[in-house]
Amino acid sequence: MSDNPVAGLSTVENVNDRPLDGLRVIELGQILAGPFASTILGYFGAEIIKIESPELGDPIRNWRTVKNGTSLWWSSLGRNKQSVTINLKTEVGQEIVRDLCRDCDVLVENFRPGVMESWNLGPEDIKTINPNLIYSRISGYGQTGPYSDKPGFASVCEGFGGFRYINGVPGEIPVRPNLSLGDTLAGLHAALGICMAYIHRLQKGKGHGQVVDVSIFESVFNMLEAVVPEYSGAGQIREPSGSTITGIVPSNTYRCKDEKLIIIGANTNSMFERLMKGIGRNDLAFDTRLQNNPGRVAHETLIDAAISDWTATVSLSTAMCILEDAGVAAGPIFSVEDMFKNPHFQARGLFEEVMVNDETLHIPAIGPRLEDTPGYTDNPGPPLGAHTDAVLQKMLSFSSADLEKLKEAGII
Repeated sequence: MSDNPVAGLSTVENVNDRPLDGLRVIELGQILAGPFASTILGYFGAEIIKIESPELGDPIRNWRTVKNGTSLWWSSLGRNKQSVTINLKTEVGQEIVRDLCRDCDVLVENFRPGVMESWNLGPEDIKTINPNLIYSRISGYGQTGPYSDKPGFASVCEGFGGFRYINGVPGEIPVRPNLSLGDTLAGLHAALGICMAYIHRLQKGKGHGQVVDVSIFESVFNMLEAVVPEYSGAGQIREPSGSTITGIVPSNTYRCKDEKLIIIGANTNSMFERLMKGIGRNDLAFDTRLQNNPGRVAHETLIDAAISDWTATVSLSTAMCILEDAGVAAGPIFSVEDMFKNPHFQARGLFEEVMVNDETLHIPAIGPRLEDTPGYTDNPGPPLGAHTDAVLQKMLSFSSADLEKLKEAGII
């Protein structure tokens, strides 16, 4: 791991080796998909060198809730990264990045296809410098195909990739979750692809890199489960189904007597029987029509009515006690405030503490949970350009005079 001149707060007392220790990543993305991929890699040990514009840096620094001049989100997304400011629109800045790539294992970028090539930083440009480098590209529609040049924000690609069509209430405008799921899914796919390419490079012993081409719409498309084979094999088009899920019964959200909501999923044969007994509906528990999922799907309205009639008579806490005693999968719908108060979230260590401007801030831990080589947060997102001098001196042997000239020219 490289030296980090910005002090932070490590969230683990006994620092263990991490699976990606020694992997050096240069990140040229911004906003979310590319940076999130790097955040995952950095959490599990990779050294992340984030290249940012000298003027404003990553726009996330100023998005949503801003405190003391910086977005609270940045402390999470920018964790474990070194911020290096370089003007990529200058030839000298581009040359500096190419030189940095000589000693990097991975490059992550999420600009529109063609932008990196216009800066002479495309895969073919870097391959001549470092053929071992894994080049991860994230875009809306991928690097090939007739739509590759289109701008692709998560909102648009979630619709194009099929997710928005099935999300919401029949007959109404599809609902958007209040998150950029497409970007996050693309970041996850990029991190997975990078790790697979890295394993291949190590296992085959050939020491060469490759391009990892990730699109937002395909990352969403990957989540569609049986939608494609059901259409191909049976001509069925999966439609939105509100708070239920097509073809699996019961699995729905119900309102309790105290107006709180509970999700109940009892879609195995034995669990359905236990659920019906628990809510006092032995008649349905032993109804031969409902002994398997196809039968329950055919009588979904009957089953949902029985469950909702019951939940309307009990509080959420009472419903949870009865269903837990019956061994039925059920749970409340949590806000972030509920998560902070919940003992299971706390026991699983899902809120890591970092120090930002001498104040404690909680940011989310990142899964998966590795028993012997867990990930953790070393430092929150750093100030813009906090590591420029240190990285360029260490990796490229720049002198203080060199750095001063670059600053005067507006290149760093």
